[in-house]
Amino acid sequence: MYSTADLQLFIRTADSGNLSQAARDLDLSTATASASLKRLEQKLGTRLFVRSTRSMRLTQDGEVFLEYGRNALALLKEGEALISADKGSIRGNIRISASSDLGRSVLLPWLDDFQRIHPAITITLQLSDSNVNLFREPVDMAFRYGKQQDSTLVSQHLIDNRRTLVASPAYVDKHPPLQHPRDLASHNCLLYYLKHGLNNTWPFLSGKELIEVKVRGDRMANDGAVVREWAVAGLGIAYKSWLDIRQDLDNGRLVRLLPEYLGDEVPLNVVYPHRNSASPRVRALLAFLREKFAEFEDTRVAK
Repeated sequence: MYSTADLQLFIRTADSGNLSQAARDLDLSTATASASLKRLEQKLGTRLFVRSTRSMRLTQDGEVFLEYGRNALALLKEGEALISADKGSIRGNIRISASSDLGRSVLLPWLDDFQRIHPAITITLQLSDSNVNLFREPVDMAFRYGKQQDSTLVSQHLIDNRRTLVASPAYVDKHPPLQHPRDLASHNCLLYYLKHGLNNTWPFLSGKELIEVKVRGDRMANDGAVVREWAVAGLGIAYKSWLDIRQDLDNGRLVRLLPEYLGDEVPLNVVYPHRNSASPRVRALLAFLREKFAEFEDTRVAK
């Protein structure tokens, strides 16, 4: 059986591309490091590296295992820190990046709760719908929708989530009802700029059939909170993350349209640089938020 030390060596070797360097970083002999890596590969039944005289490159299996290895070590460190630390030892500033809607409608009250539990914590919250570069900007953790492609970051899944077609009751009362996603062509759709451009093609899933509808409207924004406000004001139909508009659905400011057609999958993840994974305050907040999101999921399933 391999150990956490084997995982640490594997990750350090992947980062440096050199087994000898990884061994020096972890204060191991080269022979011990080589045996550790061999033990890990034997347990997994696959080669993790392509070796050359000067460097080591991850195999395809190694690339897959690297992400899970990083997450496993980060979670173990979180657990160790939360068990060994008392509330008074959790202190310092946590710098957080999140999208506008998620920050305002979900995170703000939870961060208040966390600071009441840990009064020595301060929060710096950066709200923007643009992804920050976590290796250049002073950010400890960022919340991002969708599957994460950057293997240089630690990524933890928080909750499953989909985009949802919504409008205000006033808009619904004044316009023809939707029978099919293609009926959106005759409605005013509230558009949003994603990092790849204007999001004017909205996908829906009906069974195994994928339906993509190109929509148009008289309002466009690069801020998701603005699109939500337009929808609440009755100015059009929005295609929004369920997490961002769940309160509006609960209190009737918005209603869901075409619920039998599933919107795009956009799971919520938290990402952070591996260099920050040892921070007790960041680990404490991550554990706290995972518990909150788990309660969210339980509530949604109950409905």
